[in-house]
Amino acid sequence: MSHVLDDLVDLLSLESIEENLFRGRSQDLGFRQLYGGQVLGQSLSAASQTVEEARHVHSLHGYFLRPGDASMPVVYSVDRVRDGGSFSTRRVTAIQKGQTIFTCSASFQYDEEGFEHQSQMPSVVGPENLPSEVELAKRMADRLPETIRDKMLCAKPIEMRPVTAVDPFNPKPGEPVKYVWFRADGNLPDVPALHKYMLAYASDFGLLTTSLLPHGKSVWQKDMQIASLDHALWFHGDLRADQWLLYAMDSPWAGNARGFARGNIYNQAGQLVASSCQEGLIRHRKDWQ
Repeated sequence: MSHVLDDLVDLLSLESIEENLFRGRSQDLGFRQLYGGQVLGQSLSAASQTVEEARHVHSLHGYFLRPGDASMPVVYSVDRVRDGGSFSTRRVTAIQKGQTIFTCSASFQYDEEGFEHQSQMPSVVGPENLPSEVELAKRMADRLPETIRDKMLCAKPIEMRPVTAVDPFNPKPGEPVKYVWFRADGNLPDVPALHKYMLAYASDFGLLTTSLLPHGKSVWQKDMQIASLDHALWFHGDLRADQWLLYAMDSPWAGNARGFARGNIYNQAGQLVASSCQEGLIRHRKDWQ
């Protein structure tokens, strides 16, 4: 693994400080607040460490309650709500400065036989010849704010390759649809739970901003206030986060200063391995000067 990927694996591993109590360090990605994917991945890690290995996570539903501080660690308290015959439920509370910044419920299940069907993978160009987001950022480095330029241009643990690139400083209105290939930038251990933590971490990148596409706006414009409100993630089976995955995102609705987006995640064989939904604040501050 690259050192940045090794660092992300360590970030998601957590420190056990007491029964059902974990601590995770934070990373500063240059945003105004703690990246939501970090608390998603770490919350799932905390919950998974209290469930027997044979039960695999199949869903996670969370709410972002307060902005997190990227300079401080996060404490995760896990409530073992129920262990039934087939399912286990865990409730996780993420805490900073004595206050809850995120809360979620996660459900785990034994593998079993059942009916199967899935939606078809969209027909899009493969990732092989597409530029990465870091390469695209280098092309506009002179326009990036100095405060985050280094963060945008440095090596990333998750390589992301947009199928269609949009100029974030001069976006044009378009369909509320986005496709991005992504994978961990290196080989990960054969630990199925780790690949799901990694997917949870990556699932927050770019999802909400899909709802901005019809309006010709982007997260980089200073008159926009963007914040995730909630996030739901469903795992449909085993996956490899170190192999190419296609994130197919769309936004069927926006209103009342909120945007709603959903995503399907496929492997290169066309298998639907996960799905997500998110609602967030997309406030256009017309009074901004």
